[in-house]
Amino acid sequence: MLFAKINDNNALEIDLGGASPLIDGAAVPIDMVRLSAGRYHIILHGRSYNAEVVEINRQTKTVSIKINGVTQDVQLKDKFDLLLEKLGMNATANVKMNNVRAPMPGLIIELRVTAGQTILAGDPLLILEAMKMENIIKAAGDGIVKRVNVKKGDSVEKGQVLIEF
Repeated sequence: MLFAKINDNNALEIDLGGASPLIDGAAVPIDMVRLSAGRYHIILHGRSYNAEVVEINRQTKTVSIKINGVTQDVQLKDKFDLLLEKLGMNATANVKMNNVRAPMPGLIIELRVTAGQTILAGDPLLILEAMKMENIIKAAGDGIVKRVNVKKGDSVEKGQVLIEF
């Protein structure tokens, strides 16, 4: 059982466990064919729809879907998310960052932040080269950069603190 909120408006209860999907307890006759990765053709109540999954964010449990050219943002919650929300422990709340550590040994080839800078979740912080591959290290949450402990050209070890928030 899932609960979906579309564009912060319509809330639906969806059950995909049976032979046909149930939406708000009612069976929905749907014919869906996968065209390619993330693209589908749907027939629902005699109408044809083209659907494309634009983006999936597993951390925030949101999905952006384009249906006949119109983007719809869907927030998904399961029974555990609802329970956590009821207890005041929202699992999808903004993540507060303290430190960014090197995920692997490598070489700092570019820094994109400075001390005092405000960053948002997903912002690129630096580029770490490891095994001849460039890895963009992004912010896991919102914050203000307290200190940058490395500079361009520094070699770093796995687990080393690179940026403090």
